[in-house]
Amino acid sequence: MAQEADGIRLEQRHGKARVRVGRVWRHGHDGSHYFVEWNVSISLLSHCLSSYHRDDNSDIVATDTMKNTVYVKAKECGDQLSVEEFAILLGKHFCSFYPQVFTAIVSIIEKPWERVSIDGKPHLHGFKLGSETHTAEGRVEKSGALNLTSGIAGLSLLKTTQSGFERFVRDKYTILPETRERMLATEVNASWRYSYDSVASIPTKKLFFSENFMDVKKVLMETFFGPPETGVYSPSVQRTLYLMGSAVLRRFTDVSSIHLKMPNIHFLPVNLSTKENPSMVKFKDDVYLPTDEPHGSIEATMSRITSKL
Repeated sequence: MAQEADGIRLEQRHGKARVRVGRVWRHGHDGSHYFVEWNVSISLLSHCLSSYHRDDNSDIVATDTMKNTVYVKAKECGDQLSVEEFAILLGKHFCSFYPQVFTAIVSIIEKPWERVSIDGKPHLHGFKLGSETHTAEGRVEKSGALNLTSGIAGLSLLKTTQSGFERFVRDKYTILPETRERMLATEVNASWRYSYDSVASIPTKKLFFSENFMDVKKVLMETFFGPPETGVYSPSVQRTLYLMGSAVLRRFTDVSSIHLKMPNIHFLPVNLSTKENPSMVKFKDDVYLPTDEPHGSIEATMSRITSKL
C-alpha cells in the first residue's frame, strides 16, 4: 500500500531476515524426538509513514522484536507443526498483535534433518543432514486473506540413459550434435501455490503440509525417472519439466500453480588421444566430465485455467 507525503509516494516494508531456530518435540508415549531447524525471514507492511517523514519511530515494530517473537512462538507450539503452519502462525500474530501492520510475509527454509536408522531401526533421537530443503512462504493480511506457497530447493536428480536431444535449431553457430543417448542431470527448484485463500480455509489435519511436501516430491521424482525397470525417455528438459509440473497439478487439486526451474547440468563425453595412442580413452557411454558451468537454464510456470462465467 503506497503512502504519500510532501508530494512523494512511498512504498515500504521492513523486517528481520535469517532468524535461525531449532525446535525439539519430545513424545512421551514412545520416547521419540522430532526435530526441525528453520531459517525465518519476516517482512511487515505497516502504517509507519511518520518514521520516514518525521523523526517519529512510534509505529515501528523493531526487527529485534520480530526475532524474539520467532523464538517465543516456537516455544508456544506444544505440538509439532509444519513449516507452512508456522509461517501462517507468525503472520497471523503480527497482523493481529500490531494495529499498524496490515500484511505480514513470512518466508522459511527448513533444513533437511532426517531421522537415522541403526540396524534397520529408526533412532529415537538421532538425525543426519539430508540434501534438498523444504521452503514455505505465507503472506497473511489483516483481513485473514492468505497466499501460501510451498517449495523444494536443491533436489538433485540424474539418470544415466533414456535421454536425448534432437531436431533443435541449427545454424552457423551450432556445433552441438544431435543424440538419442545422453545422461540427464538437473537440480530441481520447485514452488507451488496452494488455492487456500484465507487462514480459516487451510486444512486442520495435523502435519497436512508436511505430508503434501513429501507427496509432491515423490510425484516429481517418479515422473522424472519413470518405472524402475524401464525408465522413461526424455526428449528434452523442457518436455520432462512439463510432465513433472502437469503431474503435480493433476494429483493435487489444492495446488493452483507450480513453478519449476531445472538447469541442465552437463556430463560431457571424454575422448582422449595422442599420436602414439589414438584411442587412449574412447567414449562408449561410460566416461564423462561433470561440469555445472556453463549450464542450460530451463524454467516455467504452470497454472490451472479456470473457466470464467
